[in-house]
This record gives sequence, C-alpha cells and structure tokens, in this order.
Amino acid sequence: MYAEGVAQMAGRIRDEDIALVRERTSIAEVISDTVTLKSAGGGNLKGLCPFHDEKSPSFNVSPARNVWYCFGCGAGGDAIKFLMDAEHLSFIESVERLADRAGIQLRYVENDNAAPRPRPQQGQKQRLVAAHAAAVEFYQAQLTTAGARPAREFLAQRGFDRAAAERYGCGFAPDAWDLLTKHLRQQGFTHDELVTGGLSRPSRSGTLIDRFRRRLMWPIRDITGDVIGFGARKLFDDDDGPKYLNTPETPIYKKSHVLYGIDQAKREIAKQGKVVVVEGYTDVMACHLADVPTAVATCGTAFGADHIAVLRRLLLDTDAVAGEIIFTFDGDAAGQKAALRAFEDDQRFVGRTFIAVSPDNMDPCELRLAKGDLAVRDLVARREPLVDFALRHVINRYDLDTVDGRVEAMRRAAPLVAKIKDREKRPEYVRKLAGDLGMEIEPVQRAVLAADAAPAAERRAPAPARSRAAPEPSVDSPQSMVEREALKLALQEPVLAGPMFDAVETPEYRHPVHAAVRAAVAAAGGAAAATGGAVWIESVRDACEDLAARALVGELAVEPLRIDGEPDPRYVSITMARLQWGSVTARIRDLKSKIQRINPVSNKDEYFALFGELLSLEQHARALREQAAGGL
Repeated sequence: MYAEGVAQMAGRIRDEDIALVRERTSIAEVISDTVTLKSAGGGNLKGLCPFHDEKSPSFNVSPARNVWYCFGCGAGGDAIKFLMDAEHLSFIESVERLADRAGIQLRYVENDNAAPRPRPQQGQKQRLVAAHAAAVEFYQAQLTTAGARPAREFLAQRGFDRAAAERYGCGFAPDAWDLLTKHLRQQGFTHDELVTGGLSRPSRSGTLIDRFRRRLMWPIRDITGDVIGFGARKLFDDDDGPKYLNTPETPIYKKSHVLYGIDQAKREIAKQGKVVVVEGYTDVMACHLADVPTAVATCGTAFGADHIAVLRRLLLDTDAVAGEIIFTFDGDAAGQKAALRAFEDDQRFVGRTFIAVSPDNMDPCELRLAKGDLAVRDLVARREPLVDFALRHVINRYDLDTVDGRVEAMRRAAPLVAKIKDREKRPEYVRKLAGDLGMEIEPVQRAVLAADAAPAAERRAPAPARSRAAPEPSVDSPQSMVEREALKLALQEPVLAGPMFDAVETPEYRHPVHAAVRAAVAAAGGAAAATGGAVWIESVRDACEDLAARALVGELAVEPLRIDGEPDPRYVSITMARLQWGSVTARIRDLKSKIQRINPVSNKDEYFALFGELLSLEQHARALREQAAGGL
C-alpha cells in the first residue's frame, strides 16, 4: 500500500488531514498539468497515459470520485498517487505538495498513539529548507572572493568552468568561524534551527560557529530539488579533517536515502529506464556534462537498500518493466569490493545490473578530463553484466593450473550463478563458468544445483489448497459480471448502495479477487458508512490484502456502470438479487446432489435436515428471482 509512506522529517501526517487533502484536491486540475484530458462521457475524462506508450487513450479520470485508472497499464489511484508516479515523489512529499496547493495546514503525530502535533513541525521543515537555500546563496557568493581561489582552481583543474559551478550550486565556506552563522541569524533563523539543520554547531565555549570552514561546497538536493544538506571537500593541507565532510543526520537529511544529482537526473532516469551510479560529486557533474544525464552518487555512505528503493521507483523497476542499473567503480581493490557488494544488492532489482570500469582505472571525472566527453559515454556503453564481473573476480583469486584451484574456484563461483534472477540464463552461465575453469560441464552444473537446492525446495512446496469448493467463474461469465457491477456500486455510489450491498456478505462472491475486494469494503467500515469519493476508494484499496484486488479497486472506481442514466435503489436491488441468485442456485445444486447420495432410512436425521435446508433455499431463490425480474 503506497499510503504506508511515513514522514521522515516530522512524524506521520494525521489521517484526517490526508483525507482533507484528498477531498479538497481537484484531480482533473492536477492531472491536466501533465495530461491533456477530453470528455469520455458519463462525467469521466480520458487521455493518453503518461506512464506507458499508447496510441489510443486508455487513461481514465473520474472527477466525481477524484480517482484515475489506466486500462492499458493497470496503474491507478488518487491525486496523491498520481504525483508519486508522475513526479517521482514519496507519499509524504505528494501530500505536502497538494496541501500547499489547497492551502491546507498539515498536522503530524510521532506515532499512532501520540497526540496530534500542529503545524510547527511542518513549519520546521520549511524553515530548515529555507535556511539551506540561504546558505547556498551565501556559499556561492563566497566562491568569487579572493580567499576562494583554491576552490576555483580545484574545479578548473577537474574541467569545470564557471557555468558548471553555477549549474550545480558550488560554493565556498570561508576561513571564518561564524560568518555564515551571523549571516543566517541576521536573516531571522534561530539558534536551534541552525543547529538542528546541521549548518552550525556549538563551540567549546558555547558560542555558535559554522559547521563548514575553508572547504569547497556542494549543495545536496532531494528529489524535489530542495537543498537539504551539503558536501564539503578539503582544500588545504593543514586541514586535519576528513577529505569529504557531509551534513550530519538532520530532520531533513537522511544520507541513506539521498542520492546526489537525483533532482537533475530523475526525469532522464524515468525516460531512459537507466541509471548510472558513480562514486562522487565531481563524477556526477562530469557524467551530466558529458551527456550521461542519468548519473547519481551516494552521499558519504555505501550504496544500500534505501537507495535501491529510490531508484526502483524512478526506473519503474517491475516484472513488466526492467531497467538498467550501471555501476561505475574504480578498478582498484576498494572499487572491486564495492562492485561485489553491489552484486549482493543485485537481487533487490528486477532490472539488469551492469558494471563499467575504465581500462585505466580512472573515475568518470578523470576520464573526461584526460580523454573528453566521448570517453565517458563510451565507458557507460561498454558496460558488462555485473555477474560476469563478479565471476571473473572470484575465479582470478585461484590458481586454475591446479586441480585444487579449479575445484575451489568452482565452489566459490557456483553460488553466484545460482543467484542469477533470470533462470533461463543460468544454463548459459554454467557453460561459461565451466569453460572459464577448464572443467567439464557436469560437475559445474551439480555445484550450481546444490547451491540452489534450498530455494528450489521452497519453490517446489505445494501451494495451499483453495478454501472455496466451487470452481471460480471466468471473468466474463454472467456471475462475474454481476459481482463486478455490485462492487462498482459500492465504490462509486456507497450512499445509494451501502445498506443493500453490506447485507450481501463475502461468501456470495465466487470469484476470489472479487471476494477479496468485498472483504476489503467490510474492513474499511462498510459501504453504508461511507460518503464516497477518493477517501473512500483509497480506504478500500488500503484494506486490500491481495495485490490483484488492490489493482481492481482502481479499475472499478472509474469503470462506467452498466446502466443508461443515474443508478437508483431499484437498480441496486436488482444487482444484489442477481448476485445472490448465482450463489444460491449453486448451493441448491450441491444440496440436491448430496441428498441423492444419502440413504433416507439409515441417515434419516441428516436427510431431513438437508431436505429442510433445500426447501428454504428454493424459497429464497424464488424471492430473488422476483426481485431480479426487472432485468438489467
């Protein structure tokens, strides 16, 4: 559920405020900023889907219910979800942007049991972002001063001119203890704000001083473009600090989630389905300037699971859409170690992972400086699959001229082949590994199968039996179609259909996905208690435990009802009667079959109990037939 996003800066947004954002947001206005919408009849709008290529419009918007759904790619949701997908924002970022657009003040809670906390925490984030924006201007202005000459020379020596420095907001932290601090205090930022944001720190004497001093500065931006921290590079030999110094963890800066350059690269990453992961700020600059616009880098921490989550969202990294993740590492021992660590993370991606290593062991910045932009592009173009690199690295550690060396290399390399996600590629890699080792294919194949044995056993475990005895109807059967219509009424017209819909419980739905949606309606509080709109639909979607059911909710929320004009109570009554008619007649058939198999003499009590149940069901069936007699 995408609504599980949790605020990283100021706790969780209060549920009532999220609901208010959904209610006050015009989904048509939000989507019209990206998609040209035209009338589709019935009050709905239609346009070309922004999330997949198509020639005819299948992207539907329902302004009345504030939801959207694409019948082509299956994506759907409300305005919050649209911003998440279209602008590559997190849930919290989307809610905050729509709240600002609608003029809504958000409140936060630290956890589900905490009391609501009013706007000041939202204001804190805005204040910290504003302080960082002011700091960027300050550092940029300092870059032109005489004291910043070493910083300008550093940039020039790495091939970056003034325009490049301005594009990436490069600046200089001056040789002064509290110049930035005084500047920001004069602009109205408080002592606590500067300390909380990591821009200043208390000195030993207790006075407030600048955190960064005598360093080349890079502003670090989040995916929306807001500056949330800084990276500072050492310039002077008498500076006894680390080579690179970053902003500490703050309410707005979480280094495990941040990728430098993501604000400039995000659209190209989504467009090309490709991302290039480099190691430093200058490498990102060099790649972008060399027309490799998909480059990003981590900020003072190893590439990890949270970074992968950010990139998967940008890449649309799914079973249907598999992108490319290209790592560039130095050819030295540290770079090789990082590459092998990346291979371990490879399993978190659906897409294909590659590595690009310069023959001269140069990083992209050095390569651009030595051989030009084309060499950087060629470096990325000559990428090789990460598994090939990992296998070669493992094999090279052993003496393949000896039996012991070949066998040990096989033992170490076999688990890597067993980890390959695309199982169809494994036989080819078995043959390749056997050839590289100079061994017959059979022992290598046995080693790979042994490494894969435990997961394979789990995959072969029998699936749990269906609890529903009757076969499920096909999606276009009359029973499925009427179940679908009933669910549409509950989602689109809960005020009208609620009481009658809620009276027919989940067992009446024979298709398992329909039953899952019906159960989610109950879990969301029932249709009778709902007022409709995007909030209600999202509540049902969030209550779905089945992924297929969750997708179906979005589809049913915009699919037109099978009636000309507006639905009325009679239409609801007919629909619910027809839904029950199918399940009741199926139970009648089951009872008749069971009665025929029972001996009425030796099993008299069971026979008459079943016969009485049959009479009751047949009476109920006659009532349903009369209720549905009006026809759909």
